[in-house]
Amino acid sequence: MPSARSGATAPSRGEPSRGGSSGGGSSLGPGRTAYAGGWHARRVTERHAILTVWESGFDWSPGADVDHTDVHVEGAVAVTFASRVWESPVVELPFAATELIPSWNARTPAGTWLLVEGRVGEEDVWGPWFTFARWAEDDPTGESPVTRTTVRDQHLESGRVETDTWLAAPGHGVERWQLRLTALALPCDEIVWPTVTLVAGAASRFDIRPDEPTSVRGVGRGSEVAVPPHSQRLHVDTFPEWDNGGQSWCSPTSTTMLLEHWGRGPEPDEVAWVGHAVDPEVVHAVRRVFDRAYGGAGNWAFNTAYAGSRGLRAYVTRLRDLGEAEAFVAAGVPLVVSVTFREDELDGAGYATSGHLLTIVGFTAEGDVVSNDPNSHRIASNDEVRTVYAREQFERVWLGSDGGLAYVMHPRDVALPAPPSEPNWV
Repeated sequence: MPSARSGATAPSRGEPSRGGSSGGGSSLGPGRTAYAGGWHARRVTERHAILTVWESGFDWSPGADVDHTDVHVEGAVAVTFASRVWESPVVELPFAATELIPSWNARTPAGTWLLVEGRVGEEDVWGPWFTFARWAEDDPTGESPVTRTTVRDQHLESGRVETDTWLAAPGHGVERWQLRLTALALPCDEIVWPTVTLVAGAASRFDIRPDEPTSVRGVGRGSEVAVPPHSQRLHVDTFPEWDNGGQSWCSPTSTTMLLEHWGRGPEPDEVAWVGHAVDPEVVHAVRRVFDRAYGGAGNWAFNTAYAGSRGLRAYVTRLRDLGEAEAFVAAGVPLVVSVTFREDELDGAGYATSGHLLTIVGFTAEGDVVSNDPNSHRIASNDEVRTVYAREQFERVWLGSDGGLAYVMHPRDVALPAPPSEPNWV
């Protein structure tokens, strides 16, 4: 059985509520980290996050045959698949989390796919297994026997699955959790099974007040990583079957930028199917991350899984402030992050958004954020992608009240910065 890499210990017995601190008051952060003067140096409500990762020891057990009908393919009939199963060890948390986000890096040869499930525990009670994803690298028009998708309408008393995330219900929390992967393959004499190189879960509990001070400028000042720019606006009104084209392709466009930075983007023969020469790598990414039930290309786990399928080590986590993001940039590792804001909340953006993915590629000498923003001021040009955003404004619209969501994507031979004592990256 594989051993996990994280800082998880025995669970506490709090009774959290969504959007509020437990125990009726503020709590200290998880302790001093390598980044002096950051959020942990002052009292805050709560900024708890622990990432647990498995990268070896995937001992698969034989499973029963599975009959599956792809409801997203018209006229589909039940198909029988051989299966084998891997269950993670149980992860016990030192706090009651309000959120759990899974990640995985895998390859699915033709005729195979993965079922990704999770379950959470509270007090002495385990909830039932729920589905995070039915996932394959390709789609049914290519080599996949199933449609890549999440599953709607998974609601329990203790919480619900919101696309790619488990969200605890008010009055409930995640004190322990577990993931399960089922590898499925069309039966044949010699099955080539999916290969899995990483499974991870990010459990978090954040409650950040809007009046908390901005993080102190740190080790990333004056550093910038050279990341190729791509504008999603170049693809507006193209391929409308994928969430109406480039209008909403921020996540795969950002993922493409990081893949190309690391030299892991698709080759010309892989993107020839696109049929045009305008950044076809972005369209290819959209096809490889599109979530049919969600109806979009912004599934966080699907984006990091795509990066993982191209040889990067990739996962979703939450960071506590821009001081932690600076540590990544100083180590030469750019990030993809998620922001939400009104147009007057982020000067220079030129738009408003209820959810947008962009990159952090550097920091100015003054500590402001250098971003390759795929929305490019709503101008269809790669020359408009690089943008500098004021640190105070950017941190506020990134962190919100739930913490700074981030995609971490890097080659295995590129070291990450040392994690904090309560590790939200490894």
